[in-house]
Amino acid sequence: MKIAIAGYGQEGKANFEYWNRPENEVTIVDEREQLGELPQGVTTILGEGAFSRLTDFDMVVRTAGLNPAKIVTNGKVWSSTNEFFAKCPAPIIGVTGTKGKGTTCSMIASMLRTAGKNVHLVGNIGVPALSELKSIQASDIVVFELSSFQLWDIEKSPHLAAILRVEQDHLDVHEGMEDYVTAKAQITRYMSANEIVYYHPTSENSRIAAQMYHTASTKRYAIKDDGAVYVQDGDFKKNDEIICSVDVVQIPGEHNIENACAAISVVLDITNDFLAVAEGLQSFTGLEHRLKFIREVDGVKFYDDSYSSAPPATIAAVRAFSTPQVVLIGGYDRNISFTDLANEVKNSSVKLALLFGQTRHKLADAFIEAGIDAERFQVIESTKMNEIVSVARQVAVSGDVVIFSPACASFDMFKNFTDRGKQFISEVNSL
Repeated sequence: MKIAIAGYGQEGKANFEYWNRPENEVTIVDEREQLGELPQGVTTILGEGAFSRLTDFDMVVRTAGLNPAKIVTNGKVWSSTNEFFAKCPAPIIGVTGTKGKGTTCSMIASMLRTAGKNVHLVGNIGVPALSELKSIQASDIVVFELSSFQLWDIEKSPHLAAILRVEQDHLDVHEGMEDYVTAKAQITRYMSANEIVYYHPTSENSRIAAQMYHTASTKRYAIKDDGAVYVQDGDFKKNDEIICSVDVVQIPGEHNIENACAAISVVLDITNDFLAVAEGLQSFTGLEHRLKFIREVDGVKFYDDSYSSAPPATIAAVRAFSTPQVVLIGGYDRNISFTDLANEVKNSSVKLALLFGQTRHKLADAFIEAGIDAERFQVIESTKMNEIVSVARQVAVSGDVVIFSPACASFDMFKNFTDRGKQFISEVNSL
């Protein structure tokens, strides 16, 4: 079979390893002119328009971020997600939404592992699913973080799902918000009536996505009246029964309490081990670059939230603290409105927002329009992380928190959000 591996990043490399068998003729395809080190002897199609020159292939395996509409082929368009769902022998828990997917998936995995289950955590969280496939047994459980890109053309649904809050994101790739929500809805498309999808209690987009195909049973989490997990009097509860205290959650923010409600709701469909729920939550201390505490310098606490690539994530970060905040915001412009973010900052404990990157002036305009006092934000023209951090250190005093929560993509100044976060951490550790 002639197979084109379309896109050669981390997932594309895993795809190549999986399909590079004697019976297949595999070609690597990418719109980049240079890809670095490639497997010896491999055929390539590189450069602008490469994805439109694939008519001679039997199958094109796309990487998640590649819109299927960009691929021109006479063969089958496939993905590692579809291949994994088709071949995985174990039940799959799927989690999607705009932000909080990785945290919620990790909470689920931690609780189930504490309950004695063998769990594989894969997908958008950074572990290519196909690289795990050989090690999965039928008695295991898979927790799959699913982005809208992975869900575009999915042909099989997970056995149990959660749709977190769905807000504006990736509108530079999707054809508007309706297209984005429809992609999220794909997670339920092939579920059956006896399977459950939990969705965010106040996000209308989450509700639409959960109920679009009318296939699965739908329940709201973090609210008492739908039979899922909620919070009351400082405890996680289900049907008035106390599960554990909310104090077991080790990461800040009300949004993470909501994420925990979603995660526990899913877990309790598999096991009623309340002790494992409590211990599993308590042992989870957060993911890198997700509102992660770095260090305290002269009474100032620094947090890395580089994973924040859209305004709703930064809004959640701001809401996580009642103490005075210095927030670093800015980056690549993906045509997302900053109005809600500006309104949140206006009414928050943010004493100063430092605006940087490609969107710095767009952010400043949104802040002005929201009526934020000029002394509460500052435009930074520098593109050097050490200078950005230096400004934050100069204005922060003991008792303040400094949050690096860009609300934008990273591609104007950095390789990716990981590179961005590592640079921030390095500069903070050098203070």
